[in-house]
Amino acid sequence: MSHKNHLAILVISTGLITISPVCSANNSNLELAGDIVAVAIPALAYGSTYYKDDKEGRQQFYKSFATNLAATQVLKLTVDKERPNGSDDNSFPSRHVSVAFQGASFIHKRYGLNSSIPAYVGAGFVAYTRLKADEHDATDVLAGAALGIASSMFLTKSYNDILHIATNLSPDYYGLTVNYQF
Repeated sequence: MSHKNHLAILVISTGLITISPVCSANNSNLELAGDIVAVAIPALAYGSTYYKDDKEGRQQFYKSFATNLAATQVLKLTVDKERPNGSDDNSFPSRHVSVAFQGASFIHKRYGLNSSIPAYVGAGFVAYTRLKADEHDATDVLAGAALGIASSMFLTKSYNDILHIATNLSPDYYGLTVNYQF
């Protein structure tokens, strides 16, 4: 098995391990579908870097995925918020929603909005299933989405982005920076 295949298995396994504690035989079909989609979206995002033969994108995916999981876990351990169903005190933020939106926003930032629309629809579905299963409330789901989106938007560069324009505005200075990659 190649090095690439080992990395793919590692990423997918990490996602499955992260989500699997809440997957059980008594889950509804809707909740189980949400569990599966929550793992599938980041797996597809990661897989897209192989489709595009995009080593740089793979490295960016690793960073955004790991940062997102770490931030989500730290918040879960430090914020003592009971789940709506009363099962435990690890409600905030939703890990399912966090990883789903991380994958969707990675595709968005790296390959463009049109490529990410199905992933965002799937991530929205995951959020809906977490609410419907009474595992999370709106605050948990919104925080998870924000973490997932932020991790990819800040740690991922556009695949085709060769021109960057930035402004610098302050009371004493107005500036414009133009950077073009050759």
